[in-house]
Amino acid sequence: MSPDATPDPFMEPVAFGQRMQILRTRRGMSRDVLAGLLGMSPSWVKQVEGGRLHMPKLPMVLRIAEALRVRDLSDLTGDQSMHISLFTGPGHARLPQVRKAINAFPLTTQREAPSSAHLRERLVRAWHARHSAPNHRDVVGALLPDLIRDAQLAVLQADSASERRQAQGLLSEVYSLSQFFIAYQPDSSLLWRVVERGMVAAQESEDPHSIGISAWLATQAHRDSGQAHFDAADAVNLETIRYLEPHLPDASNDVLAITGALQFEAGYTAARRGDTGTAWRYWDTARAVADRLPVDYYHPVTSFSQAVMGAHAVTIAVESHAGPESVRQAAAADTTTIPSRPRRARHRIEEARGYQLDGQTEAALAALDKAYEAAPETIRYNGYAKRIVLEEAESKSPAQRRRASELAVKIGVLAA
Repeated sequence: MSPDATPDPFMEPVAFGQRMQILRTRRGMSRDVLAGLLGMSPSWVKQVEGGRLHMPKLPMVLRIAEALRVRDLSDLTGDQSMHISLFTGPGHARLPQVRKAINAFPLTTQREAPSSAHLRERLVRAWHARHSAPNHRDVVGALLPDLIRDAQLAVLQADSASERRQAQGLLSEVYSLSQFFIAYQPDSSLLWRVVERGMVAAQESEDPHSIGISAWLATQAHRDSGQAHFDAADAVNLETIRYLEPHLPDASNDVLAITGALQFEAGYTAARRGDTGTAWRYWDTARAVADRLPVDYYHPVTSFSQAVMGAHAVTIAVESHAGPESVRQAAAADTTTIPSRPRRARHRIEEARGYQLDGQTEAALAALDKAYEAAPETIRYNGYAKRIVLEEAESKSPAQRRRASELAVKIGVLAA
């Protein structure tokens, strides 16, 4: 290797501090930002990276891994006995068949595509299953291969421009459903193929609702790629909001809802940046949109509704690292009316993060237990939840250590 080349922390036997610096640099994160996320000083980060301080204890290592979105703990520690996936969940058993359907390139076929009405009904049922099943990835993974193939055929066999636009809208939505399945699984290139194909199909459909959904998911994919991609997340997000604004005076509930969901996503990214004031301003704007929707309305893809705004407030507070505010928002949020099991589970995980920020570790574990009850597959794929469980498994309290260890076994981060 050239002496000027950057060492690869996954290949070279480099020290913890060097790995931390390499991973931070790859994320496009400054020392000051990382220090702020960890609640430490920039000089402390510099000393760790320079090897003047030894590798910290496990709770801090886990916080560093969370801040840097490290997918496997061994990538940070260099300890090959610590193969614990954090922000990548296990590869689902149905992933190979979904991947095969996505990677197929149909040009000719002897089979007739189903009607748009038939595809729409199947999509409605698939979204319902995604929100109602505790093991939602298993259910959705079983439906996706045929849905992908049939939606591709519908585009291929469309007889008119209007039929083709309608088919492209359905195909875009199928790719959106696919992104929910693939997210946090160990195949990032497949995820980005789905993101890009969904956006192209949505643009071809010329349907504001489809365009909004694809942009909402692309925003999340960019943001989850790390701080270096926050500008890309905002670019997609804010451009789509500007595109949707002229449609809003006479918009359907679905178009209103996707606009509100995008407003919240802009606030979410701002909170990740540490721009708390901007984050809450976007939350207020999203809240105003939610208030225009019927009380019992619930968007089938994004979960945007009046009911979800309390959960969104918890997210903003947690991402702003405001422990007491997170707890206050969690107490104020009425999430019992959220019909989606995975969305309820995600809210419980955000609650747990808030409680831990506030030093209420018992309440954090109780919230994670509720997340597991709502949707086991959500917590198994969530890096924040896994970090809290692993950290509390090292607690000085025997009862807390036992409770965390039992949950760690259930979600698959510790062996039974």
